[in-house]
Amino acid sequence: MSCFLGIFNWVQIFFMILLGINILYFFFFALASLFPLRLRLRENGEYKRIIVLIPGYKEDSVIIDVAIDALKQEYPQDQYDVAVIADSFKESTITKLKELPIRLIEVSFENSTKAKALNRAMSVLPNDYDIAVVLDADNIMAPNFLSQVNSFFAAKLSCAVQGHRVAKNINTPFAVLDAISEEVNNRLFRKGHSVLKLSASIIGSGVAFDYPYFKNIMMQMKAVSGYDKELEIELLRNKHRVYYLPDALVYDEKIQNAEAFSKQRRRWLFSQFYYFRIAFFDALKRLFVSGNIDYFDKVFQWILLPRIIVIGMMGMLAPLFIILEWLIFHNAYMIPAWITLFCILIITFLVAIPGKFYNMQTLQAIRQIPKGLWLMFKNFFMLKGTNKTFIHTSHGTSEGDSKDTVVR
Repeated sequence: MSCFLGIFNWVQIFFMILLGINILYFFFFALASLFPLRLRLRENGEYKRIIVLIPGYKEDSVIIDVAIDALKQEYPQDQYDVAVIADSFKESTITKLKELPIRLIEVSFENSTKAKALNRAMSVLPNDYDIAVVLDADNIMAPNFLSQVNSFFAAKLSCAVQGHRVAKNINTPFAVLDAISEEVNNRLFRKGHSVLKLSASIIGSGVAFDYPYFKNIMMQMKAVSGYDKELEIELLRNKHRVYYLPDALVYDEKIQNAEAFSKQRRRWLFSQFYYFRIAFFDALKRLFVSGNIDYFDKVFQWILLPRIIVIGMMGMLAPLFIILEWLIFHNAYMIPAWITLFCILIITFLVAIPGKFYNMQTLQAIRQIPKGLWLMFKNFFMLKGTNKTFIHTSHGTSEGDSKDTVVR
């Protein structure tokens, strides 16, 4: 029995350390997000030239409305342009886009990527822009988004700033879960980090850059999946901190079914593991040689377990270990630790999830968590070849379009 108890304790300690690192990291930045984020923006009457880049791959169902909406910013019309980068669009869509006062750039690649589309666009656009704003093809900017971005760059704080991406729709249980996940990310990896003067995480859309710097960096991009992570590596390696604008809203369509959830998360998982592997030792060296905390913190984030996996493992392992300790081994040493860790996890999500999601719709969506957990678990075994394939998540169609709910 003593032999089995020893093995049991070592297994228990392993999982407690694994889950504890993840939970305590989330908890620390959740608490930080409770404090106000103060940014000294500047409005000096100067309007910088902005190019809004909207790359899209087969996004015929949403791109017209997105392009029209992007032209309605509360920003001088002669100081910003909208560029739609159309990859594999229908001829009817192209015809409609040509009728709009936008810059239409048609592209076609054997293997399509967002990085290739952005680079092709910037190779034909003029060089007189000061700021580049990157959107996804389903994104809608709040009317004052460009004005907020302009005020940020007028203050000369950094060459990159992430806007506050929020849900455009919560019309299915998976869309609700995705919307909650987005806001938890905003609290932990953007606001919480920014409050502590650390770099905010880039999402890949609703983000703005100094145009010359962005164009130069993008020319070096080779990513098929996760161009934003390769971009973060370059920014943070050179100590360019990413800031966060919580009031600069961009509405993003959330995934609406299990298939889209699985495809999207598989792409995210691969890019995190891939860039962790290539950047970890460089980040570790720069942490000790030059004190580059932002770079190391970012790479560390990429090896954290997905939160749904953490929730699932805690939900299964904590009760299992507590029962085994109490009933079989008649041991109570680790029970308080498991209960404490479980409570910390609950507090973390109570803090990180905005109050608007405490409703019956969320309770109904929670029933999909076991399915989401299973899909995430399966994705760990389906990562091979992801770097060679462009995984596209379609927008504008759902199983619940007739009862679409928009979050504003």
